[in-house]
Amino acid sequence: MKFLLTTLLLFSNLISYCQPLTKVKPEEVGISSERITRIDNLINDLVTKQQIPGATVLIVRNGKNAFTKAYGYSDIDKKIPLKENDIFRIASQTKAITSLAVMMLFEEGKFLLDEPVHKYIPEFKSPTVLVTFNEKDSSYTTEPAKSEITIRQLLTHASGVDYAAIGSKEMKAIYAKAGVPSGIGTNNVVLGDKMKILGKLPLRHQPGEKFTYGLNTDVLGYLVEVLSKTSLDDFFAKRIFTPLGMKDTYFYLPKEKYSRLVALYETKADKLTKVEGNAYDKSDPNYPNTPGT
Repeated sequence: MKFLLTTLLLFSNLISYCQPLTKVKPEEVGISSERITRIDNLINDLVTKQQIPGATVLIVRNGKNAFTKAYGYSDIDKKIPLKENDIFRIASQTKAITSLAVMMLFEEGKFLLDEPVHKYIPEFKSPTVLVTFNEKDSSYTTEPAKSEITIRQLLTHASGVDYAAIGSKEMKAIYAKAGVPSGIGTNNVVLGDKMKILGKLPLRHQPGEKFTYGLNTDVLGYLVEVLSKTSLDDFFAKRIFTPLGMKDTYFYLPKEKYSRLVALYETKADKLTKVEGNAYDKSDPNYPNTPGT
């Protein structure tokens, strides 16, 4: 399952780097070189103090590249310098790409924003809302929702769908018991399968009642598959990435690009430490460098 490298976060996370642009002197596009020096000093200071392993900075104005630079390391332990075309996990930034795909299909008249999502994904028909939860065994009671979930509510995270791994303790337990993951590093499951399970689980609150950051965009990713009759990665590649020249954005990297994936670090005792074991939601931090569904 996927989200593009770092969550599509849709069931796995997207990875990307910026494409080359025409390089110009900052002043040619009305940018101060002195002010850019301040940025340069700031990033160098963060790397020197090991607050970050590395960073790439790109400043674009009027379609021109006024400044690009890579700082620090893609792997501190191996002293591998970061390059401008190294590949980063973009996690939930995948949501922006998925929402774009949804709105492309909306423009093509494939659906209406206030239609119930169950019109296209039947498992979401007649949703229920969580009433009580028993922490001892993760059992719960529900009541019928007052309305159906709309596609607009999914786009605005107002559906009542919560998040696995980072949501409320009740919904995290319910999702875990049902086998619905957050999406990162879930290489051997299928988006549609998990969304059908999610559709039968209770909502955290009534649809449209309030904002709850949840797996809404994952549902929309499956909606894209249903409406386009193609897989989400194929839709992204053919309809978005290829036209935009995004040649290094995937759910899972091709083998020839494995070496360009930056290492994942976390801060422990005020020191940057490479993540060697399970990371977020018990995922392998190197999951982009594997085959995946």
